[in-house]
Amino acid sequence: MSGVLESALRERGCGVVDVDRGRRAQYATDASNYRRVPRAVVFPRTREEVINTVAVCAALGVPITCRGAGTSTSGQAVGEGVVLDLARFYNRVLDLDPLNRRAVVQPGVVLDELQAAAAPHGLLFGPDPSTHSRCTIGGMIGNNACGSHSLAWGRTAENVLELEVVTYGGTVLSVGEMSGAEIDAAIEEGGARGELIGRLHELARDNLAALRTRLGRFPRQVSGYALEQLLPEHRFNLARALAGSEGTCAVILSATLRLRPQPPARALVVLGFGTAFEAADAVPALLQHPGLLALEGLDRSLTDVVGRPETRAAIATLPPGEAWLFAELGGDEDTLEDTAGALIDTAGPASGFVAAETVTDPARSHSLWRIREDGAGLATRLADGSEAWPGWEDAAVPPAELGSYLREFSALLGRYGLQGAVYGHFGEGCLHVRIDFDFATTQGIGVFRAFVTDAAELVAAHGGSLSGEHGDGQARSELLPLLYPPEVITLFERFKAAWDPGNGLNPGMIVHPLPVDGNLRVRASSLNRPLSTVLPFHSDGGDFAKATRRCVGVGRCRSQAPGNGVMCPSYRVTGDERDSTRGRARLLHEMTQGELITGGWRSKEVLGALDLCLSCKGCSVDCPVGVDVASYKSEFLHQHYRGRIRPASHYSMGWLPLLSRAGARMPRLVNRITSSRLAPLVKRIGGIAAQRDIPRFADRTFLDWFRTRTASGSGHRGPVLMWVDSFNNHFSPEVLRAGVAVLEDAGYRVQVPEGVQCCGLTWITTGQLGVARRTAARTVAALAPVLERRIPVVGLEPSCTAALRTELPDLLDGDPAARALADSTHTFAELLIRGTPGWTPPPIAATSLSQTHCHQHATSGFTADAALLAAAGVDNHVLDSGCCGLAGNFGFERGHYEVSSAAGEQVLLPAVRAAPAGTVVLADGFSCRTQIGQATERTGIHLAQLIASGLSTPDTGFPGRTVP
Repeated sequence: MSGVLESALRERGCGVVDVDRGRRAQYATDASNYRRVPRAVVFPRTREEVINTVAVCAALGVPITCRGAGTSTSGQAVGEGVVLDLARFYNRVLDLDPLNRRAVVQPGVVLDELQAAAAPHGLLFGPDPSTHSRCTIGGMIGNNACGSHSLAWGRTAENVLELEVVTYGGTVLSVGEMSGAEIDAAIEEGGARGELIGRLHELARDNLAALRTRLGRFPRQVSGYALEQLLPEHRFNLARALAGSEGTCAVILSATLRLRPQPPARALVVLGFGTAFEAADAVPALLQHPGLLALEGLDRSLTDVVGRPETRAAIATLPPGEAWLFAELGGDEDTLEDTAGALIDTAGPASGFVAAETVTDPARSHSLWRIREDGAGLATRLADGSEAWPGWEDAAVPPAELGSYLREFSALLGRYGLQGAVYGHFGEGCLHVRIDFDFATTQGIGVFRAFVTDAAELVAAHGGSLSGEHGDGQARSELLPLLYPPEVITLFERFKAAWDPGNGLNPGMIVHPLPVDGNLRVRASSLNRPLSTVLPFHSDGGDFAKATRRCVGVGRCRSQAPGNGVMCPSYRVTGDERDSTRGRARLLHEMTQGELITGGWRSKEVLGALDLCLSCKGCSVDCPVGVDVASYKSEFLHQHYRGRIRPASHYSMGWLPLLSRAGARMPRLVNRITSSRLAPLVKRIGGIAAQRDIPRFADRTFLDWFRTRTASGSGHRGPVLMWVDSFNNHFSPEVLRAGVAVLEDAGYRVQVPEGVQCCGLTWITTGQLGVARRTAARTVAALAPVLERRIPVVGLEPSCTAALRTELPDLLDGDPAARALADSTHTFAELLIRGTPGWTPPPIAATSLSQTHCHQHATSGFTADAALLAAAGVDNHVLDSGCCGLAGNFGFERGHYEVSSAAGEQVLLPAVRAAPAGTVVLADGFSCRTQIGQATERTGIHLAQLIASGLSTPDTGFPGRTVP
């Protein structure tokens, strides 16, 4: 059947068709607990290709599941037929009419892209889920998504004006509001459209009482079909009725949306409470205030699991309390302060109220909202390290019931011995929670089923909805009879049958449901014995499968716009799920299970998916759950090539530290060869991209220079060990020389390691962990005297500094000396700003542009660098550029040049070219400077070089102040 399906899809012209096992594995899961392997994945590029795909599937009786970003938490974005990915190519804003405040879009357009198009006109699309940087409009319509600002602008349904859709039967029609006359005309006209409208009109006409009393009782009643939209008072609005139908009724071809005017100004009022219960109790009174755009809640159980340094810093500034409400206000700037004060006055008498603060600084407000936005990921790892899962993800009750419901829900968790971090849209009574269900045992799965059943009955008792915005999917569809009487369930079935009598669109969702505990992606029968690994993966109990299971699918790695951190550079270039952090993690997890990806460590599918991973480590900090694909890749490459011939680049660049030592003995000869007519042959032999220039060796290494010089300065602060990395030592020794000048000016006596030491980074990134471990052991042994004397170690190459701090302790797991080295290691800026009291840098009248190295972003951040530049008086701008694209060996390897170059061209390289003459381009990473130097006419320098330019020493010749 698969062969027939594939052939038919290709012959009919349905877009890009993929039946590869690796591709099917990537699309077997979404952000839910469920796994269903599709027969094929189709990426349509045009409206016609969507229609053709539906026609082929209908003819063959193959079900269709539509998918946007795959961030659904209820399992409605996975299916066993054809998964129709509408996000990759079918994703344009077709028209934007600012005068009438309308936009027409294809369903795969990402929300942030629509917002970017609307913003210059002072407009926005109201619903804004926390996944706004990757969720698609089609997915938002499918789930009737809401987001934090639904208090002001409603759900997606209230913001959809018209939909053009195609049914499984092939009928293409546009739907929206209809008057009685228009309904009669459509029925009289007949045909498939007339028959459909007639059946739906009859359904509504004959069941007015049920539709008015059972549905649409409060804004977040999203469970089931929105049949109340068929009522005459809602003008028989079929577009709104399809919102929340989860792709079970029709496939969206385009959507006409309502845009809203942006408020002139905003303020965030943060209210601290003693408990989440008391915060919930305060909600009804706060809702009476004008100008309220959002009222979000979270408690200490969520903030305790935050990992990002800047987010932790934001948490530290929260008002006192164990739970908080984030109340955002909109209005005129000159009245917001009074409005915020009135809101705080209302909160004051509330039981449990502790403190409040009004935040108007956009940067601080953004960092606080970041805590809430990352909730879906953060909550998947509880403070004790245990795994937590969706499954009771977004139930909602009328806001007046929230406090009572939350208390009883917490008691229910306690009775089952479960725990979870609670947060959500308190202003609309909608709670999100990830719970530590045990899917690894049959007993645990039984507890899961019993718990969600009891929770459904609890929410029904409070007049609520099983889903407040994420949809029912497989997670809750089976539970709908606990919320609605049989006659309403029958109406849902009739609605589905009118649109899709063949049950070909996303079967098993909402009606005729799949079991809530079926198709679980983590289940007892699938758990194999933990794989033996070199890296310890301590955060996951040494279990590589559990490490890959960290990916719960929230999809932050699919964000393509700047401002979302470093990950994932290659995905931002290709837009291919395979190249996302999520796609790679999911494929690795499938490998550990051995059901679909059967090659184990020798899997070609996994090797292919990891090929474009830059090992930038951005995901280790940008992913809300700390998925670290760089480490997974190192482990996989080590195991994959064990006892086998490796790619040429693993030898030429993996062994670069040793090869560089040989090259340094005759640098001029090597440079002549690598820039001669022999260069193409050298590159071919070394697996190096033909487009790349091989870096030139310096005439004299830093170590050679350092060991023949006379120290300067007083040295009154004592010794500091400068880590001499292979890159700067052999190719840019001026960086290390500048570092010496500055450190001696600061009063340090600079030392270097005995002999020639290495952190092993190049062997780590190429997966040669055995060599890396031996190299690391020699390094730690050689530094033992330094570590015993507690001499600080300072690194100037960010990737090597990060390796000393993170990779070496992992490679030498349990070695206290490795841990001591990690604890003793500082970046150049950290040592000077935090460890050198009384010293100030020389004044430097310069404007600079900074590129933060990926590994620095992942480990230490740019805070100390920014402080050092500010202390020197430098007017610095930090580029929000993500990875430079070169990333060590990646950008030099044959087959990677195009992606490497495209990653740099997204932000970094254009910004460098556009920088005014005289602007200093700062790039501490050797890779970053190399990318800048090879792709632009500018030259990047290290922070140490800029600071040293304010000094004057006999050794460096830097102009400026004189060292005492």
